Amino acid sequence: LFLAVCAVGIGGTFQYGYNVSIINAPTQHIHRFLNETWRSRYHKELNPDLLTFLWSVIASIFSLGGLCGALIGGSMAIRLGRKGALLMNNVIAILASVFMGISFPTGLFELLIAGRFLIGINSGIGLCVQPLYIGEVAPKHLRGGMAMGSSIFLTGGILTGQIIGLRELLGGEAYWPLLLSSSCFPAFAQLLFLPWFPESPRYLLIDRGDELSCAKALKWFHGSSDSGREMADIQRECFALDGEKPKKPWQLFSDPGVRWQLITVIVMTMGQQLSGINAIYFYATYIFKQAGISAEEIPYVTLGTGACECLTALTCVSNNYVGRRYLIIGGYLLMSLWSTVLTFSLTYQELYPWVPYISMASIFAFILSFGLGPGGITNTLTAELFIQSSRPAAYMIAGTISWISFFTIGMLFPFIVNGLQQYCFLVFLLECSLVAAFIFLVIPETKNKSFLEIKKEFHKLNFGRNS
Repeated sequence: LFLAVCAVGIGGTFQYGYNVSIINAPTQHIHRFLNETWRSRYHKELNPDLLTFLWSVIASIFSLGGLCGALIGGSMAIRLGRKGALLMNNVIAILASVFMGISFPTGLFELLIAGRFLIGINSGIGLCVQPLYIGEVAPKHLRGGMAMGSSIFLTGGILTGQIIGLRELLGGEAYWPLLLSSSCFPAFAQLLFLPWFPESPRYLLIDRGDELSCAKALKWFHGSSDSGREMADIQRECFALDGEKPKKPWQLFSDPGVRWQLITVIVMTMGQQLSGINAIYFYATYIFKQAGISAEEIPYVTLGTGACECLTALTCVSNNYVGRRYLIIGGYLLMSLWSTVLTFSLTYQELYPWVPYISMASIFAFILSFGLGPGGITNTLTAELFIQSSRPAAYMIAGTISWISFFTIGMLFPFIVNGLQQYCFLVFLLECSLVAAFIFLVIPETKNKSFLEIKKEFHKLNFGRNS
């Protein structure tokens, strides 16, 4: 089970974290490449506004690709299987790496844009299918800990990208095309290791009707002693579905039996993206400067933020023991607290020399709080709130909401910061508090419960307590 998490994670959420992270290091080198390409092609200087526009397209096309990936990820998981979809996804990553790698020697910045779009599609599919596979192969008593594998590999990807992007490694001017094309290595690793693992047992029995392959996969994952119990659980779910085919995303919106599950996933996904974590990373450089850290040393201090998230994801495996509700509510409440502290410390930044250090501590505490709950538990709950026929469509909806929110906050965030300055964290304080209240009032604890038991809990919400 542990090796299965590693095999799907390296080419799944790791790719998302890695490709979000590595684009920051070569910013100035890509600007220079765009200027030189334009000059050699049109024999005139590139207009500064057009340069800004081209750079914005290169940076943000990743989000558009991610949205497209989220929209097709669920369908791929149904048609090709969870494992098949992940393997096919690596072809997209390798093609993207080739495009980005040859953009500089060929002098075609259009290939850089196409590569970023394709790697966005790869990330969107990975974010959709990887938690689906892990949630379905995990026994219910280990589901929480195993589902954290998605978060661990995502934060591990961010940290790896920050390290590889240092100027001493691939962040230098001569190596930036290699940096952007290095995402082919996780893809090759998954193509090498994942074929050794079976398909999701739930997919084999419920969607394919292949009981023999399901039994073999369960023995492979759980051993002979526990596979019988898991088989009985899957058969109960299969009987309850009574031959129901996988649903399309739009069918979930019209199904009263999943109304509150869907509302929960939408609120949690938007809450995760709009929680202020992007604002923290935006303000980090400014706060580090105020604390007296030189511009040359800031990239190394920024590694601490990536290490913070990664560390919290690792320790958050304890959600298997503590429970999902306590961690996610606690995470949002702690983020509300640190938003308040950060607002005060930024307001009085110039008053005392020790205040910037309070701001630095708040940044790290906010990131740790995010990793404690919203960063890790959201994907876990999306897998647990739906039964087999609705789960792929639910991940498509969650992925779509996530990428739209990611794009929206990227577009609006500069205006929020310019308009409210340090008081922008009051907006995130309100958002985190509201999401915590919603989870407290609506979501039942899902730890150690089967998918059918969780469905019964929500049945009371969807149809009334007396139904």
